[in-house]
Amino acid sequence: MKPDPQRIYLATGNAHKAQEFQQLAEASGLAIEFVRPPVMPPVVEDTGTFVGNARKKAIVLKGVLEADAWVLADDSGLCVDALGGAPGVESAYFSGPAGDSTANLVKLIDTMRGIPLEKRGARFVCLLVLLCGRAADEHIFEGTCEGTLANTPAGGRGFGYDPIFIPSPYTKTFADLGDGIKAEVSHRGRAFNGFICWLKSSGANRLNR
Repeated sequence: MKPDPQRIYLATGNAHKAQEFQQLAEASGLAIEFVRPPVMPPVVEDTGTFVGNARKKAIVLKGVLEADAWVLADDSGLCVDALGGAPGVESAYFSGPAGDSTANLVKLIDTMRGIPLEKRGARFVCLLVLLCGRAADEHIFEGTCEGTLANTPAGGRGFGYDPIFIPSPYTKTFADLGDGIKAEVSHRGRAFNGFICWLKSSGANRLNR
């Protein structure tokens, strides 16, 4: 009989992220079920760092769940060399507090207009903070993906800045590559792989704490 999957709450209201995490979990072969909370408490992401924001989201969500809950929080963003690392931790709000992913993408395209290819380097960064069980043991996992920014959007997959980010060494954007390639080389995929490696090496009892 297969064990019941370990339920891990995701500190996000982003359905795309939740779906991506579940796909990564299924590919790992481990019995994990990622779920979004019924209500994600509001969090002011004001720490100035990816890890600080992720930790803050994890702590806030864990505070409203059962004591033995597992919580995983993600903070990620796009860091553009020509913009001094911006939008960075402000990636979700690049076009302003009322903006959305489409507005953020349009603003980045406009901001980068006219900048030559050799100066269009960028990287996606992802920090995961996991809080485990009653002790709320903290574990941190980081992933980065180097690449360049295309001049115009391409592809119908992905979300956010995916239509203009070309991961190295590929020549197509994340939105143009298949889900399998993205899961392998993306910042979130690499951070998640660190989580999976830790989970496998820490022993099966971790799934039953």
